[in-house]
Amino acid sequence: MKKIMKESAVSRGGNRERSYDGKQFGIWSTAAISLVTVLLLVLVRTIVIRDQGQLLTVQKLDLTEKGMSSSYSTLTMLSFVHKSGIGTQGAFAMALFVVTVAMILLNGIFILKAQRYSSEANNIKIYEAGQYAMAFNILLCLGVISFAIYSNKALGLANVFTPSILIYLLLILSITGFVVIKQLEAPERARYKEPGFLKEVRKNWVLFVLLLPAIVYFVVNSYIPMAGVYFAFEKFNFRDGLWTSPFVMFNNFEYIWKADLPKLVKNTVLYNLVFIVLGHIFKIFTAILISQVTNKLFKRLNQTLIFMPHFVSYVLLNVIVYNLLTYETGAINTFLTSIGLERIDFYNTPGYWPFIIVFFEMWKGVGYGSVVYLAAILGIDRTYYEAAEVDGANVFQQIRFITLPLIKTTFIILVLFSLGNIMRGHFDLFYQTVGNNGLLYNYTDIFDTYVYRLTMSNPLNNGLGTAAGLFQSLFGFITIVVTNFIVKRKNEDYALF
Repeated sequence: MKKIMKESAVSRGGNRERSYDGKQFGIWSTAAISLVTVLLLVLVRTIVIRDQGQLLTVQKLDLTEKGMSSSYSTLTMLSFVHKSGIGTQGAFAMALFVVTVAMILLNGIFILKAQRYSSEANNIKIYEAGQYAMAFNILLCLGVISFAIYSNKALGLANVFTPSILIYLLLILSITGFVVIKQLEAPERARYKEPGFLKEVRKNWVLFVLLLPAIVYFVVNSYIPMAGVYFAFEKFNFRDGLWTSPFVMFNNFEYIWKADLPKLVKNTVLYNLVFIVLGHIFKIFTAILISQVTNKLFKRLNQTLIFMPHFVSYVLLNVIVYNLLTYETGAINTFLTSIGLERIDFYNTPGYWPFIIVFFEMWKGVGYGSVVYLAAILGIDRTYYEAAEVDGANVFQQIRFITLPLIKTTFIILVLFSLGNIMRGHFDLFYQTVGNNGLLYNYTDIFDTYVYRLTMSNPLNNGLGTAAGLFQSLFGFITIVVTNFIVKRKNEDYALF
């Protein structure tokens, strides 16, 4: 009997090893498809321009005269749009460029994850990465084919723009890779009882329908306008339009760099760090104080009073600041002279302004920001506090050992959200309180106020403003990704993604 059981165990082990070897071969084969696809789509020109005579007849475009090529990759198709002046292809060429970049990133992630494939671990994340990579490969191949069809139809040509035969080969390989991964994934999902995306949609379709308006909102208002990022790399004019204006590469970024960029970055980042640190400290402190108030009328009155500054417009804040700080008639200087002290010339003394700006930011934002923390505190189960009281814990011990640890998750998430905008200063606050007072710029000039003055002095140069906005977005993106990575390494439950 023992011999039979031993032979059965050996047999099962052998089957498991063969199964693992088969899955590993499938993953590595698909990773090889990813690598080949990336190399070919980046290095090989996949959009071929045939019958150049027809292009000259219909579009009056001579490729040889303008030093243009007869074939392009999806990464370089925008250069054809610029040199040819055919702006109708611009949006499509930009879409191909974006999909190509996404395809490279997703395939790179899949190749790296495939190296960690193990028979003892849950490999569903690897399968998902592979599916995304193959899906974008398929999307890009179909995009190239569609681009050729669209270009011929829009320009009135007959098969001048054609996809390379390589595209069809990569399309077949990518579809094969996708099918292989789906087959490998099915038993793994059954093993760990994790439903796929389609099963999740069928199960919770009502929730996905409710999510649709938010998705549409962000696509229309956030993702589609991202095509305007192209302004940052050209000298835009209305005659040529977005896609065929002179391409200046990084000239707009160089212009911003020469404008004492280190000082602007330092001011913006330091102010935002102070706003984040002090802001969250005061918000938590305020929320805890309100939560400890037992008189309902007094609690509501306090909540209303600390919430009201949020609704004060920055224009009105400018009036308040001016009436407080002006040299001759300001309330502070009037008080100082009434007690026999000398006036302070705030508007000609830069050293005071970091403290002034931080004070008014706290005054205006703490009450509104404390609402989230107050909601988190009120959501804590009261039995924790009751048990602590039974054990003899006083109010301060309850706050330290119950309240603060249980709002830690809320704190980390809000800080991560704040870090995403660390390069985006509070323009209204700085502009309305400081204005165009050049004496204060060394202490108060941030990226947003500088870009505003820059675009006002060059009203038709959209590229400068877009370049500045792109720099801010990339800085914030890198900051939040790095911070989230660090948080995830410490405790995955606290990470945003």
